[in-house]
Amino acid sequence: MRVLIFILISLTITSNIMGKDMEKATLGGGCFWCTEAVYLELKGVVDVKPGYSGGDVKNPTYEQVCTKTTGHAEVIQITFDPKVVSFTEILEVFFMTHNPTTLNRQGNDVGPQYRSAIFYHSEKQRETAEKVIQLFNKEQVYDNPIVTEVTEFEKFYPAEDYHVNYFARNKNQGYCQFVVAPKMEKFRKIFKDKLKEK
Repeated sequence: MRVLIFILISLTITSNIMGKDMEKATLGGGCFWCTEAVYLELKGVVDVKPGYSGGDVKNPTYEQVCTKTTGHAEVIQITFDPKVVSFTEILEVFFMTHNPTTLNRQGNDVGPQYRSAIFYHSEKQRETAEKVIQLFNKEQVYDNPIVTEVTEFEKFYPAEDYHVNYFARNKNQGYCQFVVAPKMEKFRKIFKDKLKEK
């Protein structure tokens, strides 16, 4: 009986941590190695998964997505606690850590898989995304208008295991040193008050 009670308590705790109190966000901001690394350090984010969304091929592989023929974007799917970090704050970080004004491109990464995209999970998320984009454009945060795609979420396909926590496991790799690391430095500087405690 005690074992059963313990299991029920554990399931309740897990449900509260990952269940109805949590929200999901699915975002594409270029290479998912970069976006994953950023959101892993954001306070209120409890899980970050790299993967693929927005295409018409089931269970795509990284190699297929790289052919630019599947329609997918490299994305991350975030599970976050809205009591700690709002969707608006999630988007603020999103827009300040990639260039949302270049169509199908982030730096030297070129192709539709690197497009800037918000795959909204609710009408509230869609409205918030559109308002944030309007505000950024009105305030002329960037020299050019934002071209971020705002599309209803349909399906998320997790990336291969070797993409998970890529930056933390491959800090000496060239791309990580010259692309991800500077982005992380910028993120930590701008959002130092929103970082998880280490």
